[in-house]
Amino acid sequence: MYRWEKIDNNKVRMEIEIPDTEVNAALDQAYRKVVKGINLPGFRKGKVPRRVLESRFGPEILYEEALEILVNPGYSKAVKECQLEPIDQPEFELVQIEKDKPLIFKVTVDVKPEVELCDYKGITVEHVREEVTPEDMERYLESLLEQHARLVTVEDAELQEKDLAVLDFEGKIDGNPFEGGVSENYSLEIGSHTFIPGFEEQLLGARKDEKREVKATFPEDYFREELAGKEAVFEVLIKEIKRPQLPELNDDFVQELTEEFSTLEEFKADVEQKLKTSLEHRQKVALESKIIEKAAENSKVDVPEVLIERELEASLAEFEYYLRMQGLDLERYGELLEGGLEELKKERRVDATKHARANLVLDAIIKQEGITASEEEIEKQIREIADRQEVDVAGIKEQFSKQGRLDIMAHEIRYRKVIDLLVKHANVIEVEKAAAEEEATDEKDTVAARETEADAQAGAFPAENSPEKPEA
Repeated sequence: MYRWEKIDNNKVRMEIEIPDTEVNAALDQAYRKVVKGINLPGFRKGKVPRRVLESRFGPEILYEEALEILVNPGYSKAVKECQLEPIDQPEFELVQIEKDKPLIFKVTVDVKPEVELCDYKGITVEHVREEVTPEDMERYLESLLEQHARLVTVEDAELQEKDLAVLDFEGKIDGNPFEGGVSENYSLEIGSHTFIPGFEEQLLGARKDEKREVKATFPEDYFREELAGKEAVFEVLIKEIKRPQLPELNDDFVQELTEEFSTLEEFKADVEQKLKTSLEHRQKVALESKIIEKAAENSKVDVPEVLIERELEASLAEFEYYLRMQGLDLERYGELLEGGLEELKKERRVDATKHARANLVLDAIIKQEGITASEEEIEKQIREIADRQEVDVAGIKEQFSKQGRLDIMAHEIRYRKVIDLLVKHANVIEVEKAAAEEEATDEKDTVAARETEADAQAGAFPAENSPEKPEA
């Protein structure tokens, strides 16, 4: 027997009652397990009669094991029959457990909130249709040439942006050397901003064998406290200047780059097609995101805090993964960020709330439309994965089943279907790119004007620039 009531919008309290017959059966099963570890004088180990066991230790000795047998299955059955969708771990409160009496316990749990869906079939959005332009091709090819540039030593030339300078330097603060302030044959790319602010700029125009005095101030929030805010004077010797030399864009370059093509024209045609495919994918994702966001905005739902926190944790975990690839972690990044980690969480919380809201709306549409993932669709995806990885279908299916990935796969299939449904019924208004950019600029200017006015009223000053990377 189940009784439940809403405590607030997203939390319910249930009272679950399990019949005495099931309780007695669970206590019997608990006895058979518990007695195996009991050793009492006068009885062989594991052979203590139940009445003796309960007399010696009390009937409570069996309760914990019986609860393990009854509570979770009873809770799961109650949730299913009451058609609730928990979104967090439940809190249990035991009311009664005793032989020949029903088990009674209470559960408090956050559940998926009700969603008042908008008219999701017929959402109107504006979409900028873009095409690959000659300028896109030119930028791609220029980037490709830069990636394959080789550094050539130049003798009679002034140091400029993107040059690689080989330096000897010695830095002093108040006339005294400091740790990390001396190096020989150090390679520095001018314009990379890997030294403290102002250092690289003062080397522009220098020539080989020239000596320069460079003055630069460490940022106030520099990671080494003993250097923070201090002005340093560096004696710098330019020992060598290396300049990137781009290869010629011709058939020879193409043949060195790939065996797939022999002429520049063939290569350009392939590049253009790949750029088009990439742009089409980005446009498809952008359109889908706009439609989902509009559906979420127009629907009414109270987003539970637990779902927002879950999205936020996932966002921060993903961000930390990329930070670690750059040799940082969240704690170190927080030290460099004005406002610390709390500011980062505050910024990302906005998107986390949007994502949680969108997922609730999509789930509600899936339920409303009766969208499912069939066994055939799951099998098809498994076969595609198996073909790509060149592994046995049965083997990968068993692996996915053990890892719980089949449920994830079904979830992704349902989401793909509901997104396709939204796009199919959407009213998409295509606008010119120039008009969209002008509108975005106007909106940005309006926001900036409001922020400027607010700053003026509050007597605010411009924020300091974020710190540059420390010198090597």
